[in-house]
Amino acid sequence: MKKRMGIRGAIAAAAALLLLSAGTVAHASDVTVTAVVDATAPNGAVILEPGESTEVTVNLAVTGNQVGTATFKVYTKWTLTAGGFVGSEPTQRTVSPQSGGTTSSYTVSAVVEVAEGVAPQAYILTVGVFDIVNSNQTGAKLAAGDKATYTVTVPEVAPPTDSTPPSIEPVLDPSAPDGSNDWYKSDVSLSWTVSDPDSSVTTTGCEPTIITVDQFATDYTCTATSAGGTASQTVTIKRDGTAPQIEWVGGPSEGAEYYFGSVPAEPTCEATDATSGIDGDGCVVSGYSAAVGPHELAATATDLAGNKAGQTVDYEVLAWTLKGFYQPVDLGTLNVVKSGSTVPLKFEVFAGETEFTDVSAIDTFKVGVIDCGSLTGVPTDDIEQYSTGATVLRYDTTGGQFIQNWQTPKGKAGSCYQVKLVTDDGSALTANFRLK
Repeated sequence: MKKRMGIRGAIAAAAALLLLSAGTVAHASDVTVTAVVDATAPNGAVILEPGESTEVTVNLAVTGNQVGTATFKVYTKWTLTAGGFVGSEPTQRTVSPQSGGTTSSYTVSAVVEVAEGVAPQAYILTVGVFDIVNSNQTGAKLAAGDKATYTVTVPEVAPPTDSTPPSIEPVLDPSAPDGSNDWYKSDVSLSWTVSDPDSSVTTTGCEPTIITVDQFATDYTCTATSAGGTASQTVTIKRDGTAPQIEWVGGPSEGAEYYFGSVPAEPTCEATDATSGIDGDGCVVSGYSAAVGPHELAATATDLAGNKAGQTVDYEVLAWTLKGFYQPVDLGTLNVVKSGSTVPLKFEVFAGETEFTDVSAIDTFKVGVIDCGSLTGVPTDDIEQYSTGATVLRYDTTGGQFIQNWQTPKGKAGSCYQVKLVTDDGSALTANFRLK
């Protein structure tokens, strides 16, 4: 409760002198001579708005003859409600025996308050005592006397003035864009907090909204009007929760097998995005290889909202098939050959059913010295058929095979060599030799 403290002095100054009860003179022959307790204050008036309070001083006086001890009560709080004054928090005072010419004074501090919702007008508070209890059964007893009054006026309260328009605050969830470049990728919830403490408000366009589909930048405006004017707030929301679309351009097919040398060229890819568009990197391809073995191509793209898309293509590059070396050379054995002689190395190369006849398919022809001890236990085979032709690699159309004549080193009897032929795809034929 709000308090008004200036009334106390005015009330105390207005207290009236108490009067003896008319004709009350103490005589021994009297059966009953009654003393009275009068309330002479509060006197006066105060203006209190709902929710306010003030302090008052209640002055009480007992005059007249009092044989025994007596008590009385008085309220210390009065609350003005829509139904009138309600007293509470009583306090008790004790009156000792006194003669008829005696006056006893009592002072009580009290509070008067006005509850919310009380209509504006003047109200009269009547203050008196109650619950008088006399200890003596006969003789002069204490009784209630005069009551005091106090006027409480509840004024008309002028409505507050409003000089400012309503406050408008958008409430977004997520509170900030969860994508790149101020794009939202998830659903967006938009509501508005509109307030004006001084007057009522009407709104337009302030309904809660949930954006669940992709959209370009869209403005949402909340307008609110009060006695203080009109205000508006605009929020721009753009949403893209859809990843880009990717299309392959050229390249190997999913699950396909290609022989080495027949693999399609490295592909490219194209990416499109209907809302935010593709970022500056565009569509990127990685993982391409034409080497023998399994491979996985990956195409990736990211849109301006940060949505990523990816596609893969698995394919395999098959090795060529090498056949040979044919007679007179045997694979899996230690071929024994005369030092200085020329040995014909005969073989064929296929990519599936297709036979190679161009010597460009052959990458290298290597001869190296090896430790004969490492070949212990390997069966031997003497070569008796030698070649006298040139040592240049050639394709023999008559025999339908490649021929690489190898002239063995001279004067190296007892030495061991390994001959290795490697084709462009990395496939190889290997034969071991011991010179005699």
